[in-house]
Amino acid sequence: MKKKALAWLLSWAALTCSAQTKIILDPDLTNTRISKHIYGHFAEHLGRSIYGGVYVGENNTLIPHTAGIRNDIVAALKELKVPNLRWPGGCFADAYQWKDGIGSKKDRPSMINAWWGGTKEDNSFGTHDFLDLCERIGAEPYLAGNVGSGTVKDLSDWVSYVNHPGGSPMAVLRQQNGREKPWNVKMWGVGNEAWGCGGNMTAEYYANIYRQYATFMNDWSKDAKLFRVASGANDGDYHWTETLMKNIPLTMLSGVALHHYSVLDWKDKGPSVAFSEAQYFKTMQEAWKMEEFVTRHSTIMDKYDPDKKVALLVDEWGGWYNVEEGTNPGFLYQQNTMRDAMIAGLTLNIFNNHADRVRGANLAQMVNVLQAVILTKDEKMLLTPTYHVMKMYNVHQDAMLVPVQIQAPDYQFGEEKLPAVSASCSRDSSGKLNISLTNIDYSRSNEVTIQLRGEAYSRVSGQILSSAKMSDHNTFEQPNKIAVADFSNARLEKQVLKLTIPAHSVIVLKVEK
Repeated sequence: MKKKALAWLLSWAALTCSAQTKIILDPDLTNTRISKHIYGHFAEHLGRSIYGGVYVGENNTLIPHTAGIRNDIVAALKELKVPNLRWPGGCFADAYQWKDGIGSKKDRPSMINAWWGGTKEDNSFGTHDFLDLCERIGAEPYLAGNVGSGTVKDLSDWVSYVNHPGGSPMAVLRQQNGREKPWNVKMWGVGNEAWGCGGNMTAEYYANIYRQYATFMNDWSKDAKLFRVASGANDGDYHWTETLMKNIPLTMLSGVALHHYSVLDWKDKGPSVAFSEAQYFKTMQEAWKMEEFVTRHSTIMDKYDPDKKVALLVDEWGGWYNVEEGTNPGFLYQQNTMRDAMIAGLTLNIFNNHADRVRGANLAQMVNVLQAVILTKDEKMLLTPTYHVMKMYNVHQDAMLVPVQIQAPDYQFGEEKLPAVSASCSRDSSGKLNISLTNIDYSRSNEVTIQLRGEAYSRVSGQILSSAKMSDHNTFEQPNKIAVADFSNARLEKQVLKLTIPAHSVIVLKVEK
């Protein structure tokens, strides 16, 4: 009897100690808009991101395309509602000579891509191709200028080439190359990772360089007022941000970048699929650091810019692992599992909740590189778990941020702990609430109670992304193994919403009056 009683008590304790999350939402207290640009993407001349990914060549007869750009990728990116696309790098940006990528393709000079695999770059995908792609998918272009190996005149000419309405030498050249009207590109990066591959500069030196380059980047029309972004800090380099904010006049600065990757160890990044729970936990620790980095960099910016006129743009983020076996190490090709969905859901919640300062971000990268949303193999294409999370979350784009108060249990591994559940919420123009929840716990589900303050709501619906194992992923043989499903297990009673979110899953709820 004693053994039975003990077993019953242990069973009862397990039930009553199930993980529980409590959330309070205040839909009436919205005063910050979540910029759609938080959901930006990144396409670098790296591996099969451009060539063999987005661009298959104008003479390709096996893969449906328009002017060399894959039609299936264009359709998928339209569904994703990509707000902006950053190009041509990355490290490649500070080696790129934009004039080599215009004019007749057969006459364009080649170069060696020394940063990524030592491959030959024939410049067949250039400025016109990229900006036409942006128009096709409805994204704003975000051009990264060459500061590391270029000149002030090079960047000034590029701005004039794409933005001058007509009459300037660069506008005439553009028109000779087949584009009459300017593209009116607003978003410009003044170099990339100036502390590293962009020139190994000090913060003090780069601040002066930025001022010089920015001075000669002209606003050529009222329709193309430039949004200049300074090459910002790596991870927790707070001195870099302090130096830029202190030394660059706010009138010359629209945004400051920040880069952070969720990496196990830069010497051995670990496998993208056959990872252990210990490796998974470490990855999530790195992903959660985004909260600290965004908070502390924002605090520094507040000191010099209390009105928050300058945006923080996390224009490179995502998971980074060892490349898939048998692939070129310089191509950074990796698989995409439910772990990546956890990184995406958690990180986007962080960005949403800091929307007062974080007004742009770019997942690295869009196709076939790092935490890609799309993978291709010849004529085949698949959508990754990260794609599905980005699509589920796009309901937050340009909606009003709803403050979230959350008490979440711990996801514990050994002696270390992380918050198991993260959340963000927005209210759209029709008054609907969109609540996004990510449970990063490796094996434990979570009971969630959400109190909705203010007006009464009567209906709830939702979507869920989940799978049996954390390492599950889509393959070209099983491209739909992981897919979004309807979620109907949320219960709404008297302003209280209750649901259970499974382990390693993402849920987005729509709550209506």
